[in-house]
Amino acid sequence: MTRAQRRSSVDPEEIRRFSALAAEWWDPNGRLAPLHRLNPVRLAFIRGECVRHFGRSVTGLAPFAGLDLLDIGCGAGLLSEPAARLGFAVTGADASEHNIAAAEQHARASGLSIDYRCSTAEVLAEEQRQFDVVLAMEIIEHIVDIDDFLTDCAKLLRPGGLMFLATINRTLKSLALAKIGAEYILSWIPRGTHDWNRFVPPAKLKRTLESSGLAVTRITGVGFDPLSWDWRATSDTDVNYMVVAGHGVPPTGAAAGVAPAPG
Repeated sequence: MTRAQRRSSVDPEEIRRFSALAAEWWDPNGRLAPLHRLNPVRLAFIRGECVRHFGRSVTGLAPFAGLDLLDIGCGAGLLSEPAARLGFAVTGADASEHNIAAAEQHARASGLSIDYRCSTAEVLAEEQRQFDVVLAMEIIEHIVDIDDFLTDCAKLLRPGGLMFLATINRTLKSLALAKIGAEYILSWIPRGTHDWNRFVPPAKLKRTLESSGLAVTRITGVGFDPLSWDWRATSDTDVNYMVVAGHGVPPTGAAAGVAPAPG
């Protein structure tokens, strides 16, 4: 099926919604503050899995030098920039020109060299680009067609590489906390940010990844701790969770395991 024949996975309404927030991405106290609070947990998960998988030292200043990383749906670069500081050669892709402009401006001010592109997974796959690491963090729940999107992401992953995904489970608990609580009661994120019907259960995400030729090697939950007012890795995947997958067969029992992220 050609690009002209298939439906894009990008939802124009979602692009407009996040484009309107372009100037606020880097404000840790703004409307995207939850992503700033999530970043340490996300980074610890990515870093720990990559250290083990690629056999890198944890003591170096740039432990992942020589590896390239794609951040799909990068926004203004909240994950792209720390990934670049860890030594990855980073490409950040987002369908919003406003987000990419904000990302480029902040990277220049931070003295970081990141290849930002206003593009999508399907376009990059058609260009036959491949990367050692592919990030698809907090984007699945905003995609029109998950099957097509993950098929493209699988094509973008180099053999022997790792893909990381983070999204929200579709449960009554997530409806209460991630939708009603976060948007309407606590006002952590703008109202209308999420559509509960687009939340994805881990089992469905695992099946879709497998149909795209990838094997899930780890699933971990991410929970909010009201005592510390912060996020942490947990075995509870009822609301937020993260997944790591790769080409080939995972270690025995790993695909079914649910374990907390390192750190």
